[in-house]
Amino acid sequence: MSTDSMTEVDPLDLVSPKRYGQSGPPHDVWRTLRQHDPVHWCEPEGYESFWAITRHEDITDISSQPEVFSNALGIVVLNDEQVAAQERGDSPLRQMKTIIEMDPPNHRIYRKIASGFFTPRGIGELDQIVTSSARTLVDSLGAEGECDFIDRIAQRHPLRVLATILGIDRDDEQRLLELTQQLFASDDPDYQRAGDDRTEASKQVGLEFYAMFDRIINDRRANPRDDLATLLATTTLPGGEAMGALETFGYYLIVFTAGHDTTRNALAGALAAFVEHPDELRKVGANLALTKPAVEEIIRWTTPVNYMKRTALCDTEVRGQRIRQGERLVLFYASANRDEQVFDRPFTFDVTRHPNKHLGFGWAEHFCLGAHLARASAHALVHELADRVESLEFAGPVAQTESSFVVGLKSLPVRYRIRPAT
Repeated sequence: MSTDSMTEVDPLDLVSPKRYGQSGPPHDVWRTLRQHDPVHWCEPEGYESFWAITRHEDITDISSQPEVFSNALGIVVLNDEQVAAQERGDSPLRQMKTIIEMDPPNHRIYRKIASGFFTPRGIGELDQIVTSSARTLVDSLGAEGECDFIDRIAQRHPLRVLATILGIDRDDEQRLLELTQQLFASDDPDYQRAGDDRTEASKQVGLEFYAMFDRIINDRRANPRDDLATLLATTTLPGGEAMGALETFGYYLIVFTAGHDTTRNALAGALAAFVEHPDELRKVGANLALTKPAVEEIIRWTTPVNYMKRTALCDTEVRGQRIRQGERLVLFYASANRDEQVFDRPFTFDVTRHPNKHLGFGWAEHFCLGAHLARASAHALVHELADRVESLEFAGPVAQTESSFVVGLKSLPVRYRIRPAT
């Protein structure tokens, strides 16, 4: 890449939550990097350094080598404050590892615990829950009006589904929603906790999550049921020992928080795309069999999990570029999902797209455990909307969340007309 072109790429555009809040995902920057420097060294001010990996082929290759590129050393690009807190060990839950932050063989052992629940057959048993949730929420809008789609629909739909399978009381759902926002969008002023500094706020969010899930875990151990909450609370590892307290909590945490915010952001992005491309919504409404490919295109288009970080466990190479042991690589899935070498017309939203080899659920070892549930949840709501929406338009400006890891809209005012369910 030429020196002149290099100056055009500001690494803060790739990781600064504030810039995502202002401008959304940096697709123009990623396109420049894909074309000129797909393995690009970044030293963003105020953050740890990393290699930006922007091509689909490289991301799938790296993801297929967990023995070389580790998740266990962290999956998120840290700012200077977070690096300092990590060095101090300043977190009551610092020893907790979710399955996303595990390498083989531990990752495969812990993933297997719930993998049967998240198969298509297992998720099929939840069809009534996701369908009922979608129908009830759309009915609640009335025949016509205005609303913030995220507040009324996008965040409520996955919340109800996940709360059901994890044994969360309806009275706790609103607080759980607030905690999830504070966890994944802690850089956004609208979601920050008042009165706490960032490190203290993070600790308090973790402790509140722990207290809430600990009540459920203890209840399921005393009163087991046929649900995922009981499975996680009572499971044993291959040696016969019970799963540790922090590992059990980590499983609850990742299933809920990752499952909720990714689906929420995909649904919000879907509606925004349908407003901007009304012909695509009409296509699905005219042929509801297109709901399935439409969901895949929505996931590609929105890519709620923007990236994952890996750390090189040894000296290696990526696309001829030398990577030293201990250096970090950031796999930008959102860039891969616009890769011109993989997708025809990558910047066109097309509900009939086929094939659609998107990386919205990751790849290989860490392919999203809850992908089938996310698809089922999105399918139910998109099907309901496509079948019933008569008109849809923006009712005000949309706003992007200040987050660079899990990305999406935080407000989406729309004006609508909806016909009754048949």
